[in-house]
Amino acid sequence: MNKKIGAGIAGCLIMAVLIVILTFTAMKLGSIEVTYKELFDGLFVAYDKRVTVIYNLRFPRIIVALLGGASLALSGLLFQAILKNPLADPGIIGISGGAAFTSALVSAIFPMFYFATPIFAFVGGFATFLLIYSLAWKGSLDPLRIILVGIVISAVLVGLTEIVGQMANRTGVSVVVGGLSQLVWNDVKVLTIYSVIGIVGALIFAPACNILALEDKTVRSLGINVDLLRFGISVVAVILVSGITAVVGIVGFLALIAPHIARKLMGSDHKILVPFSGLLGGFLLLLADTIGRIIAAPNEISAAIIMSVLGGPFFIWLLRRGDKHDTN
Repeated sequence: MNKKIGAGIAGCLIMAVLIVILTFTAMKLGSIEVTYKELFDGLFVAYDKRVTVIYNLRFPRIIVALLGGASLALSGLLFQAILKNPLADPGIIGISGGAAFTSALVSAIFPMFYFATPIFAFVGGFATFLLIYSLAWKGSLDPLRIILVGIVISAVLVGLTEIVGQMANRTGVSVVVGGLSQLVWNDVKVLTIYSVIGIVGALIFAPACNILALEDKTVRSLGINVDLLRFGISVVAVILVSGITAVVGIVGFLALIAPHIARKLMGSDHKILVPFSGLLGGFLLLLADTIGRIIAAPNEISAAIIMSVLGGPFFIWLLRRGDKHDTN
């Protein structure tokens, strides 16, 4: 067996074990305390009111954290492959903002379309993606220009989303608030559909992401349509970020952090990076949610805030590292 493949499998197995440990820890933490035996008996042997409450309150947020974290990490990984820039992030370049705006708008005006919200989020995210690309285009796509345009577009969309939320609250209509504290099993069902589609797509496109690391002229010489390939990968990336944004709201920096850590640990082969980044992303979001639940108990700090506190300095470090690299 190839050493890289062996290391990749070992890394994924280690992440899977860490996820299992963290999942069982997250199950127990909270105002209702049960032993693991009581939890098992309540789930599979006999009815237990306390276990039922845990099942309906903690399990959905754990599953959403794992699926959502994986989706965000893979979305960031794909965007970074498309743009050939480790600073690319669906939150930073505005894709999450577009998805959040359309999902909030639909939730406010057409609440009966709840299960279709991720579809509208995808439309908003992809429209934002096309808008940013068109505004950043000047004979070619400069990754730095894309990021700068995306930051501006993101700020505008976040403001519009807040306006929609405020107007909806006045009429008593609930929109996507963000966070993992009020999730139910319907949220799990909705997210699972879009996450599975996106994760399968990311696995299929993993070899293509390796090809995009080459110069465009080299890829074209192989008979591959680079623009069409980027478009297909972009669709998958937008699906991934749209599903979690529609259910939870914007979670910043996770899509930036997880792929970067994965590259440091696993190298640059996307056939290894895709599964490992997905597992790492799920672990990080669940870890952030778990920390948020215990750090200020009985109050909670949202996972999005935890990720922002950690991700902001990380982003600055990447920028400084990039500057140093450019001057060498």
